[in-house]
Amino acid sequence: MQSAGDPVVEIEAVRVWVPSGADLLRNLSWRVEPGEHWALLGPNGAGKTTLLSLAGATRHPSEGQVTVLGGRLGRVDLRELRQRIGVVDATGVLLEWLDAEDAVLTGATATIRPLWNRYGLAERARAAELLALVGCAELARREVGTLSQGERQRVRVARALMADPSLLLLDEPATGLDLPAREALLAALTSLAISRPELATVLVAHHLEDLPSSTTHALLLRRGELVAAGPVATTLTDAIVSECFGLDVRVRQEDGRWTARAVPTWGARA
Repeated sequence: MQSAGDPVVEIEAVRVWVPSGADLLRNLSWRVEPGEHWALLGPNGAGKTTLLSLAGATRHPSEGQVTVLGGRLGRVDLRELRQRIGVVDATGVLLEWLDAEDAVLTGATATIRPLWNRYGLAERARAAELLALVGCAELARREVGTLSQGERQRVRVARALMADPSLLLLDEPATGLDLPAREALLAALTSLAISRPELATVLVAHHLEDLPSSTTHALLLRRGELVAAGPVATTLTDAIVSECFGLDVRVRQEDGRWTARAVPTWGARA
């Protein structure tokens, strides 16, 4: 059980390999404290999803130690541990015939279908509160099947919060969203950071533009190895992002939001 002052996630000298012999992660150490909001960045195949699965207690390391919310993997009941971890996955199933509020309610029981006898007035009030938090209060009685992809993503965030987790993991939540939907989602995540200051979050992204302004830290991976980890001001730099993606990149920050652009290799027109 996690004690006051303990990290939310602590990964020490971890290696993960597959039967073919390929390493997915090599000699990686990482620590997430309460209230920190981390971005996991890197090109395809860098190991981001593998690292997220360790933090989510759905995978064991091949070597090294992983401790999540005070429980060391291999020595703790994973089913009990996962009840304290919220997960937002764009591929997660939401039954289309449920209305948004009922879809959020299923997060209280970690089920796809509602367990109606388990939900009372308190649970419904919390579901309504969480929908309002993510900017979807007006969608409460709308069927999931009528929602846009962006609206569904915000409903997934609300659902993941129903069990009042201490750690929230988001796997590329902005993928496939248009500009208004992405901005609404990122605004919801920023509001969450304000309303739940003790909650730690880890968000996997391919693009710096997909990071909410509440992001405090970043970890960059390349080919299973750590490139850099720390506060965003010291990790999201031209040199580090360029090394991570193997491309000459210029990084800019404005009003808490980030952008990255490759430096053109062709000459300027006369």
